[in-house]
Amino acid sequence: MNIRRLLLDVDKAIARPSILDIAEAVSKCAGVAAFNIAVGDVDTETLDMSLTVEGESLDYEEIVRAVEETGAVVHGLEQMAAGDFIIEPVKRTR
Repeated sequence: MNIRRLLLDVDKAIARPSILDIAEAVSKCAGVAAFNIAVGDVDTETLDMSLTVEGESLDYEEIVRAVEETGAVVHGLEQMAAGDFIIEPVKRTR
């Protein structure tokens, strides 16, 4: 399956790893063309982030392993796009 986009829910401790550490690890994964790390909630000990990765033939397990080897934790897969191209989500109307 040609995975083109992954949106991961990631948590990290406030102090370590840095967002730059996570970015460096993700950038080394096969097939990654671009990614975005967006900080969501911040509490006294942890930082909640959304990690969006795009590319060709992304390896989910490799990306999760790279993130977790930095000391961050992947809590879940929020979105995935696969196939010949990316279909953007369409808002449902009633």
